[in-house]
Amino acid sequence: MKTEALILSSVLLIIPIMISYKEKLELNRDIIISMLRAIIQLLVIGYVLDFIFGLDKLIYTAVLVLVMIFNAAINTRKKGFLIENQVLISFISISIGTVATLGILIGSKAIEHTPNEVIPVAGMIISNSMVAIGLSYRNLVNNFKNNSIAVEVKLSLGASIKEASAEIIRESIKISIMPTIDSAKTLGIVSLPGMMTGLILAGSSPVVAVKFQIMVTFMILSSSSIATIIATYLSYKKFFNDRKQLKSIVD
Repeated sequence: MKTEALILSSVLLIIPIMISYKEKLELNRDIIISMLRAIIQLLVIGYVLDFIFGLDKLIYTAVLVLVMIFNAAINTRKKGFLIENQVLISFISISIGTVATLGILIGSKAIEHTPNEVIPVAGMIISNSMVAIGLSYRNLVNNFKNNSIAVEVKLSLGASIKEASAEIIRESIKISIMPTIDSAKTLGIVSLPGMMTGLILAGSSPVVAVKFQIMVTFMILSSSSIATIIATYLSYKKFFNDRKQLKSIVD
């Protein structure tokens, strides 16, 4: 794509800005700032990737993937009730999900262990795991808050904190993974995902693009499930104190 065409396409930003202004949504500033941040971040990462692709060394690829995981872990923190060691839990969960998924993909030769294949795939794995974990945390907080009486009753009857939290854990994991499952149901019918569209635009055969997209769907569902389950089971105990009492949850 030519730079001139890219600049002209920025005219599309006028539409959401005008809608925000007309409807008094007060999103004009957020839209402009988010787009500027996106442009700067993408330009920086573009030059970084170009440098790393040129080096073609595993150590640099691993370092960049770790940086991506660390940033994703930080972004799982939300305002309100903060789970103790939340960033560490997210980092561990996303790391395990990413390593397990990449290991299978590289081991099966679905992708090569080169920077230009590992880094983009890792980015998709990490970003989707981050979103799923963020949903899990939000669901845990809401469920423990809304069902605190039921949990305390179970504890008073002799249940362990795991037994008292079992339904909340299952519900949190289920709700967190469902968006990924629902998205997979509409592939090819409602939407043509980014990986498939990008390959087609690059001149690849639609059949080849479909094969890659199927692989991406498998890896996203797998990594999101692994990361969410680990994060949920590592974090639910943080809602209880040392005396196995439910902590007070404040917005």
